[in-house]
Amino acid sequence: MEPEAGTNSTAVTEFTLLGLVETEEMQSVVFVLFLFAYLVTVGGNLSILAAILVEPKLHTPMYFFLGNLSVLDVGCITVTVPVMLGHLLTHKRTISYGACLTQLFFFHLLAGMDCFLLTAMAYDRFLAICRPLTYSTRMSHTVQRMLVAASWTCTFTNALTHTVALTTLNFCGPKEVNHFYCDLPQLFQLSCSSTQLNELLLFALSFLMAGAPVVLIITSYIHVAAAVLQIRSAEGRKKAFSTCGSHLTVVFLFYGTGIFNYMRLGSEEASDKDKGVGVFNTVINPMLNPLIYSLRNTDVQGALWRILVGRWSLT
Repeated sequence: MEPEAGTNSTAVTEFTLLGLVETEEMQSVVFVLFLFAYLVTVGGNLSILAAILVEPKLHTPMYFFLGNLSVLDVGCITVTVPVMLGHLLTHKRTISYGACLTQLFFFHLLAGMDCFLLTAMAYDRFLAICRPLTYSTRMSHTVQRMLVAASWTCTFTNALTHTVALTTLNFCGPKEVNHFYCDLPQLFQLSCSSTQLNELLLFALSFLMAGAPVVLIITSYIHVAAAVLQIRSAEGRKKAFSTCGSHLTVVFLFYGTGIFNYMRLGSEEASDKDKGVGVFNTVINPMLNPLIYSLRNTDVQGALWRILVGRWSLT
């Protein structure tokens, strides 16, 4: 929106994160729940990563990407939840302008990387099931590293573009962010200057960063489904589909909440709903991913069990 005549033009140097709840009793409950969720998420994802590193059977492209996804999940929840826990513990909800931009940058960097990693995992399943004879050459160690490096380059550019574009906006009050972390839709509502170009940029880059990967994932799984249905044995079809089920579950959860969050700009009434979506994006999804990938995966379960048995034997 355009600044009105007589508006105080003093630049905002800090924001106030309103958080999830207001009452002190509920803040204690939220602190315990989110601390538990944080510890479970970090422990679960690091366990998956440890299993992939120590188990030779898991040194495959699929688990290489899964290990990277586990690191991203730890980073994503670490960018948002510890700040909120600190605010709940100290009862101070302010965050400096610079810290807010830093949180925004790393959140979009890691979330964008999730988009590309999930796409790379879908491409890996496509090659493994539809092109098994050339799989080892098309998904070599060099190709894996190139895919990850290209993904980091794209997501870094996306996150930096949004952060720099945000610095062009004027913030002169109010300074209350109706969320528990800094994100673009909520900051747009506080700007004293027009956010039309920023919203257009967010929509366009979101379409590229999320839309293109979705198309590639859908295309990959159309080919995968067609190839699996041609397998004659029911056991073979079941095994092929089981390797894709966990990945598809994570894709639906990640993209479903992401689309809900960023395709509804400009609605102040949406902010309270966005808090729930934000919890799902930054806490629930990273916490569920280790469970989704391990519950139906006997190789991961076996590796985790051997790690636990090894620790017990050492003690």
